[in-house]
Amino acid sequence: MCFHESSFQPTQFLLLVGVPVASALLLVQCLRWHCPRWLLRARWNLESQEEPVSEPVPLPESESPRHCPPATLPEMVAFYQELHTPTQGKTITRQLMHKLLVFSAREVDHRGGCLILQDTGISLLIPPGAVAVGRQERVSLILVWDLSDAPSLSQAQGLVSPVVACGPHGASFLKPCTLTFKHCAQQPSHARTFSSNTNLLDAKAWEPLAQSGVHTSLDECRIELSHFSLYTCVLEAPAGHEARKWLQLAVFCSPLAPGQSHLQLRVYFLNNTPCALQWAVTNEQPHGGRLRGPCQLFDFTGARGDQYLKLKYISEGWENVDESSCQLVPHLHIWHGKCPFRSFCFRRKAANENEDCSALTNEIIVTMHTFQDGLETKYMEILRFQASEEDSWAAPPPVFQPPQCNRLPPELFEQLQMLLEPNSITGNDWRRLASHLGLCGMKIRFMSCQRSPAAAILELFEEQNGSLQELHYLMTLMERLDCASVIQNYLGSSPAPVVRGGAWENKDLELELDVKL
Repeated sequence: MCFHESSFQPTQFLLLVGVPVASALLLVQCLRWHCPRWLLRARWNLESQEEPVSEPVPLPESESPRHCPPATLPEMVAFYQELHTPTQGKTITRQLMHKLLVFSAREVDHRGGCLILQDTGISLLIPPGAVAVGRQERVSLILVWDLSDAPSLSQAQGLVSPVVACGPHGASFLKPCTLTFKHCAQQPSHARTFSSNTNLLDAKAWEPLAQSGVHTSLDECRIELSHFSLYTCVLEAPAGHEARKWLQLAVFCSPLAPGQSHLQLRVYFLNNTPCALQWAVTNEQPHGGRLRGPCQLFDFTGARGDQYLKLKYISEGWENVDESSCQLVPHLHIWHGKCPFRSFCFRRKAANENEDCSALTNEIIVTMHTFQDGLETKYMEILRFQASEEDSWAAPPPVFQPPQCNRLPPELFEQLQMLLEPNSITGNDWRRLASHLGLCGMKIRFMSCQRSPAAAILELFEEQNGSLQELHYLMTLMERLDCASVIQNYLGSSPAPVVRGGAWENKDLELELDVKL
């Protein structure tokens, strides 16, 4: 019995110990078979996350994709509600939902109406009869300063106008409405209008508009709208033609104050449109920068290289702080209308013990050259800048308050401004009205340099305490029956008196049309 038990113990021991050991060995072998494949899959997953299959189209150097959090429904409701709330004839500039917008809104009935964004060259006309009798519609006109809303352009395409939205999106009327905005294409036939039939907060889907209903003049695009959406203008030259557009070079800096050791100068390369300049003015406001002198035109071509800005001269007593006296602006930044700028920073030189530099540094004179790569000798613009501590623009004197004068109704003022602003070949526009108000050719040329010559002439009429009846007579005398009809709507059925004598009786005063305004 004892021997039997002792002979059974090794077998039992093998069963008790061998089975777990064999299981462990089998498990190790399984891990050896499967671990390399699992590790390989894990490594592939990590690499696939680091290197996406499709890479996005590279953006220009100054652009970076902006990821804004998705808007909630209450935020979207508040966004559109603010855009469509009547602004009482005012132009509002505000940042809403990460977008810098310039907008105006009003209510329109069967009599029609007009919206104008001040100092931008953008207007929207709703004609009489576009809204049914007894109904009122809220409409808005919006200038979009968010560059991400512009069309995605190829290297051959250039942006030559602002992005404009008419709201509410998708609204239609009984008669076509007219949207007008400026463009800077040198050849109007090369400018093509695009539309995105989307809401302002949605992803844009830009498509070219049919040519019917689109009228492109020398510097203006006019669209007959069947419904409201987003619009802009893109430069596309036909094969074998060179695409060109006009730039405006705007110089900004802060006032030169006594004892100020540094001065920064900024040069903007902008589309030659009023709204582009207004963007630069708005961008400079937080920094105290002001426009220094008139803007200069520049002939920019899409088939050439980058833009250079070279510092050529700086007056005695000042030195350039920057490492280089030449700065480069990438071609696509200008061609795609990104409103780039370049800056130079200057510092007053320290005076020696035996030298007094105060008389030399109380003003600064700078000369710069700008040109496209390869065209320095052919197309070069010279920018001159001068500022002194005594400049009146640094500390403007008190403004003289003129006596009270008659004011045109705001809506009538806007409609007349829109009708008289476009230059006609015969000169029967704001210039003819200026001549009837007693202005000579030189003063008319001066008025043409204003942001809105028509508005300046109408303000002059107000300062002369003119009445609606007198303005109606002048428009009839000029054979501008469209303007006379608008004024008649405010006069009712009362006849307009005939004005004789005074500054307005200048029938024989001829405009100096030999000078291009």
